Amino acid sequence: MSDGLQVRLRSCIIMICGLRCFAVTVSTMKNETKKVEVVFSPDLYSHFENPQANVVVVDILRASSAICTAFMNGVRQVIPVPSIDEARVYKQKGYMVAAERDGQVLDFADFGNSPFNFTPERIEGRVVAYSTTNGTKAIHVARNSKMVLVASFLNFSAVANLLAEKHEEVLILCAGWKGRFSLEDTVFAGALAEKLLGTDKFSTICDSVQASLDLWRMAKPSLMDYIRKVAQRERLRKLGLDDVLEFCHTPDITETIPVFRHGVIEQYAKTTRLAK
Repeated sequence: MSDGLQVRLRSCIIMICGLRCFAVTVSTMKNETKKVEVVFSPDLYSHFENPQANVVVVDILRASSAICTAFMNGVRQVIPVPSIDEARVYKQKGYMVAAERDGQVLDFADFGNSPFNFTPERIEGRVVAYSTTNGTKAIHVARNSKMVLVASFLNFSAVANLLAEKHEEVLILCAGWKGRFSLEDTVFAGALAEKLLGTDKFSTICDSVQASLDLWRMAKPSLMDYIRKVAQRERLRKLGLDDVLEFCHTPDITETIPVFRHGVIEQYAKTTRLAK
C-alpha cells in the first residue's frame, strides 16, 4: 500500500470515528432527561433558583387563572405589579388596573381578581396593570429564570406540550398564600409533574414533586370534591367570590400561554380563542 493511500485511509477512519462520536453525543443529548422540581412557596424559591430552568408560575385561585383568561379573551399585555403603591401609580398614568388584596378589590382599581372580570368587551386589545396578593409577586420572584410561563388548568396541555418541546429543566412555582403552602396550587403542580414525567424527557429526585404527585393522585378521581376543602375556597366563599371555583379547575379551554419577559406578560404565540 502506498504512503498516499495509507494517509487517505487514515483520514477516512478518523472522519468515520468523529462522525460516530458526534452521533453518540447527539443521541445522548436527546435521551438525557431534564429535572422537574416543585416549589411550594415563593419564600422557598431561593433554595431552588436555577437560571437554566423554565419556571411555571401557578396561582389557581385566582391570579394565574385570571391571566390565562385575559389572554384567551384578547388582552394585549398584562403588567404584573408587586405592590399597591405601584398599582396606584399605574392608575394615575391612565392604565386600566385590576388589583386586589385578600380577595377584595382595591378602592382605586377598575376591577378585581376574578377571571370573570376579564371579558373581551372590557380588555380585548388593551394593556392591564395587575396586582394581587400572591400571584404577581411570584411572577417577579422568578424573573431571572430562563423563561417564566403562567399556567392554570385552563391552559394545562398547552403548557405541558411546550415544556416537553423545549426539553429544559422545569421549576413549578406555587404562589401559595402569603408565603404559606397552598393545596390547590400543589395539586396542579402534581398534575403537571405527572404529565411531564410520563414522557421520556423528564425525571425527578425532588421530595416536593413526590408530595405533589401524591396529592394530585388523591384528588383527581373527584377533583372538585377535593378542592372544596382548600383554605382559599373558604376565604373566597366568605366574600361571595367562590363562583370561580369550577371554572378555575376546568382543563384545556385555551391554548394560549402567557409568558413574562421584559417586565410584562405577553402571549407566547398567536393562538385561537377556544369556545367555552
